[in-house]
Amino acid sequence: VEELDVYRRAFQGAMYIFEESKQWPKVERYALTDQIRRSSRAVCANLSEGWRKRRYPKHFVSKLPDADAEASETRTWLRFARACQYLAVGAFDELDGQYDRICGGLVRMMNAPDKWCGPADTVKEIPVPYDSE
Repeated sequence: VEELDVYRRAFQGAMYIFEESKQWPKVERYALTDQIRRSSRAVCANLSEGWRKRRYPKHFVSKLPDADAEASETRTWLRFARACQYLAVGAFDELDGQYDRICGGLVRMMNAPDKWCGPADTVKEIPVPYDSE
């Protein structure tokens, strides 16, 4: 799964969120902090599960909306973190942009899953541009 650009972006985003959230108030530990860490990590987990099932296109596709929903949830928590001033404007803009690209990549994968599906030892991502950068 690490060969997928969208996975690498999601992992990087989750780690960035983890580092940023270390400084957030303790009162947020069981609310915002846990929620945003969980949802950002779940993007990667759902992608991993779907990627291992890519031999079966319906199973693969079934995990992509889950990953997209978790990425969207992460964006909501990012907005709360910014509104509460736990996250600087620059960090928010970078993370929100990153998760926007992640969502876009996942939607492109959902719209053309056959470009990624096939035998588990075959990576078909290289010729498929799903990132708008």
